[in-house]
Amino acid sequence: MSGTAARMVTGAGAGAVTGTAAAAGVPAHLPGRLAITLWDFSWYVRTGPGEPFEDLDAAFARAVELGYNAVRVCAMPFLLFRSGLDTTALRLGPIGGGYASRVRWYDVREPTTIDARAHLLELFRGAERHGMTVIASSWEYQQSPAFAADRAWYDALQAVDPEDRLTVLGEAMADLVDLLRDEGLDHVLAYVEPHNEVQAGHLTAGLPGVEDPVVELRDRLERGIAAFSARHPGVLCGPNYAAVPVTAMRGLPRNAQVLGVHPYVYGVLDDLVREFALRGDPADFPQARADAELLRPGAPRLGEWAPPADQEWKRRASIVGHAEIYVHDWCDPQAVDRWLYERYGAHRIAMAERLREWIGVAADHAARLGIPLVLGEGWVGYTPRGTRFEEGPVGAQICRDAVRHAADVGAWGSVVCSNAAPQHAMWQDDELQRECTAVVRGTAACARLG
Repeated sequence: MSGTAARMVTGAGAGAVTGTAAAAGVPAHLPGRLAITLWDFSWYVRTGPGEPFEDLDAAFARAVELGYNAVRVCAMPFLLFRSGLDTTALRLGPIGGGYASRVRWYDVREPTTIDARAHLLELFRGAERHGMTVIASSWEYQQSPAFAADRAWYDALQAVDPEDRLTVLGEAMADLVDLLRDEGLDHVLAYVEPHNEVQAGHLTAGLPGVEDPVVELRDRLERGIAAFSARHPGVLCGPNYAAVPVTAMRGLPRNAQVLGVHPYVYGVLDDLVREFALRGDPADFPQARADAELLRPGAPRLGEWAPPADQEWKRRASIVGHAEIYVHDWCDPQAVDRWLYERYGAHRIAMAERLREWIGVAADHAARLGIPLVLGEGWVGYTPRGTRFEEGPVGAQICRDAVRHAADVGAWGSVVCSNAAPQHAMWQDDELQRECTAVVRGTAACARLG
């Protein structure tokens, strides 16, 4: 570990590393518990006028005010260090034609141009100023390139042999740490993930498809982690998984140094996805039923809704399916909320049990491997942007339950909710976030958590 890495992150921790986190090998200069706000790729694609990250310093100040001490981001490692592209004037913006403009995470309003490397360094300098730490990941094989003005980034990613993609990402993350070390900022880094949700995106290309992709990805992941750790053995590196892959935990990489999982429990939201074929064949989409139950008057037909022809590649650069984008874009948010609330009662107990059991299973396997556990996203699932099911009273209680479970199992870090970030409406719920970040960091009693 370099000299700068041995320095404390001022104000970032709630005391020294103790208990489960210390036993799991968290470096002493890092916070004992991470209360994480999920800035993903939004922190650089949404920097235009009036956008949530127009002023990074203000975003950090707000996060600290709400009790957060960590941000989790796409650090653009492939783009910056392995693409060969000039990133000094990276042009970013909406997908185009209004497509996905009312979809969470996709609702970029303003075009912007950034010097990507300089912007990354400003993120770390901002974190340092505000006493926060940064979890560096990558969304590049899932969504990030879809917001670029041209397809060069996407094409560079696809040009890498699928067998080598995680190794290249591991090397790119090592290059990132080299840059941070040279700039005296490596102490701000909490840990790295080769990629977000490794089993849900273009990293699975070319796998046999015989077993769960978590199992089939293990060799690729182990090579990626090894490539990173050979150059930076003092920095934690580990996988990040969509959901908690409870039937495939045998696929966890044996050289992981941290385990990141996303306990999205879905439940009633699964009904919506399944009944409207949101993640299936568009030919199975029940247009008439959607018109009656979900959509706003005047919505175009599913087959009529698409990005401009010259931007069609952006749909391939993203993993969200066409029917899901369409419903999120054209739904009546209140109608969707009513749909979910009317059916929630039949799922309430099962959703609560899945949340508790998934977090418990993840904690057991992290303990078996002797590594820290991080709940990097959660809890209900991917809801339309204008809905308030997860931000409302049901979702808020799920947040409270989840952070209590995280604290109970000794997780090193947890989000309050994936939607508790500057680009989402929950960012305005001060009381809920302060209550939950205090639980995550161990600075408040759980009396209100039931």
